[in-house]
Amino acid sequence: MSANLITTEKDTTTTGADCFPLGRLYLTNGAIESLKESNQSPQEFISFHARLEQGELREDDHKENLFSVDKPLRIFSAFKTANGVKIWVITEADRSATTLLLPSEY
Repeated sequence: MSANLITTEKDTTTTGADCFPLGRLYLTNGAIESLKESNQSPQEFISFHARLEQGELREDDHKENLFSVDKPLRIFSAFKTANGVKIWVITEADRSATTLLLPSEY
């Protein structure tokens, strides 16, 4: 990823309906700007991702996430903001980090 990243100060763990640990949270400049323009919080998309909601994924990609959740494989989600901008959310295979970014920033 070539964009600058913003991070939280500590690791984020998931609880309740969440299915896997997220690790540290990162947001790229493009994601920050898109969320600001749509007046939405990163937490909205992080919550969708952590609950393994299908969002904008094809069925086979969603099934891959369900398969990957208890294995050392990355988990990838795609959602659209209220303004129609696609946001990707990626949790690393080792669960050390989750990043919100625009597809163009990958």
